[in-house]
Amino acid sequence: MKVVVVLAVATILAASQCHGSEYDRFPLEMVSDGYHPGYPPEVWCPSWRVAVEAHNYINWKTVPSECANYVASYIEGDQYDSDSKLVNQQAYFYAKSLKRTMNDVWIFNIDGTALSNVPYYAKHGYGVKPYNATAYDAWVRKGDAPALRQTLKNYHNLLGLDFKIVFLTGRTIDKKAVTEANLKEAGFHTWEKLILKDPVVYNGQSSVAYKTAERKKLEKEGYRIVGNIGDQWSDITGKFPGFRTFKLPNPMYFIA
Repeated sequence: MKVVVVLAVATILAASQCHGSEYDRFPLEMVSDGYHPGYPPEVWCPSWRVAVEAHNYINWKTVPSECANYVASYIEGDQYDSDSKLVNQQAYFYAKSLKRTMNDVWIFNIDGTALSNVPYYAKHGYGVKPYNATAYDAWVRKGDAPALRQTLKNYHNLLGLDFKIVFLTGRTIDKKAVTEANLKEAGFHTWEKLILKDPVVYNGQSSVAYKTAERKKLEKEGYRIVGNIGDQWSDITGKFPGFRTFKLPNPMYFIA
């Protein structure tokens, strides 16, 4: 009897196929690690993006070349905007539920959160090409980054609820003037604080360490961080992150 059962199971497994795939696979077969897992890009690249957004895949340097078209289509299509809208909506619904105090602040990251850097990355392979600090800084100094429209809506909604807004960015202090002008031109007309990175104070430190230190300063000044929204996990991890954090999608780059 045992032999019959084993043979029957083996027959079923051998005949099985993954749903929606042209490849014959055993249901419990593990895919290989790395950028060549055996699935076609249209199957694997969405899985890669989910792993990136969930912080399961970290410390990556560039978008896999196999996923160049997928990431471009995601960013330029409706899905990126829809995902961003849902995150911002949840942040707003949470904000409405709070009993507010006069010192409540919401922290917004800037690049990839308040201001879109898609125009830059569209010319650099949507993250497939290695990051070029010189080229990116030159683009930032032009000061013409557009707002991420879903974030801008949330920003105005939060102001309508009388929350104070703090922009906490990895941009360095030498870009303060152009950042202020760009924010206002894009529709972010007021804020409680604009915090930029001092490269002398935070020389060699990670984004998590820098933003943790600045959030700690805010709390020492008497502010209560009730919300924190960013496109990188380093925007919302570390100590003093706030009551709740909200992660916007961004599969184009990773900042530790």
